[in-house]
Amino acid sequence: MKTSENQSLLEYNTFGVDVTANYFVEYESVEELQRLLATDLLRDNKYFHIGGGSNLLFIGNYEGVILHSAIRGIRELDRTDTWVRVRAGAAEVWDDLVAWTVGKGYGGMENLSGIPGEVGATPVQNIGAYGCEVKDVIDEVECVRIQDGALVRFSNADCQFGYRDSIFKREWRGQYIVVAVTYKLQLQPELHVNYGSLAEEIKRFDVPTVASVREAVLAIRRRKLPEPKVLGNAGSFYLNPVVSAAKFKELQSLYPQMPYYEAGNGKYKIPAGWMIEQCGWKGKSVGPVAVHGHQALVLINKGGANGLDIINLSDSIRQSVRDRFGIDLTPEVNIIFG
Repeated sequence: MKTSENQSLLEYNTFGVDVTANYFVEYESVEELQRLLATDLLRDNKYFHIGGGSNLLFIGNYEGVILHSAIRGIRELDRTDTWVRVRAGAAEVWDDLVAWTVGKGYGGMENLSGIPGEVGATPVQNIGAYGCEVKDVIDEVECVRIQDGALVRFSNADCQFGYRDSIFKREWRGQYIVVAVTYKLQLQPELHVNYGSLAEEIKRFDVPTVASVREAVLAIRRRKLPEPKVLGNAGSFYLNPVVSAAKFKELQSLYPQMPYYEAGNGKYKIPAGWMIEQCGWKGKSVGPVAVHGHQALVLINKGGANGLDIINLSDSIRQSVRDRFGIDLTPEVNIIFG
């Protein structure tokens, strides 16, 4: 276990916001985490658990303890003729796991290539891209219960997954720490390549495979999304809003070319990036922060920005969208106050 004081978090958030934490603790096993939860350090201080920092925005220095997992390891558990179960430690880099599974020809994760972050965050956020969500492949989530340090396991159904959502973000928020995730993958992959720009990109390949889908997704992401080490960002800053049929018809009558996706139960998903672009924000800079010129969902730190700079830009964007479309955008990024 590694413990430090007044730790810079610059390398632990992809927005590149230079803040510090009073304490930073990194544990390497379930047993270390269980012992840590019983210490005075956590009893006497507030604490927050982070992963790769790709979905965080720190508003200021964190006056407490930042926890980080170093639990690693990828291994196959069992298989049948049609599927294989793969278990990964929470600290494994998500895209490294995707590359590992694709390299073996296993299907299910390829559309989620290039998403930053660590394995432990995937069931919490229910990450998704290009028509697929991680809930489609999660079999079991192993957690340590904060209250008593018990190791518990949850099935896919237990997690109550929704659009970029899970029970870990709602009723169980702050009650569990993910230590490992088991994924159930296809040995005879069923590819999903008809969503958005992926449908066009995949045409470059004569015979689509999990490897070519991964290559196509990575190519799209390289074109659209900035590299966090060059321009600090947390990927998509907002959720795509889901609206009622009545609201959808109202907007469609005003904007016949408006893109949309059916969200089930008579509801529709409207791309937040399209609305932001219609409001004139795409590529616009405000001091050290800006809206990315290739993807309006992405807010970027051009250098030297703090959390308040980013929040103020976000608030202005949300007000513009609210005024024009009557929709309040919800940040996907986890905003952490000191």
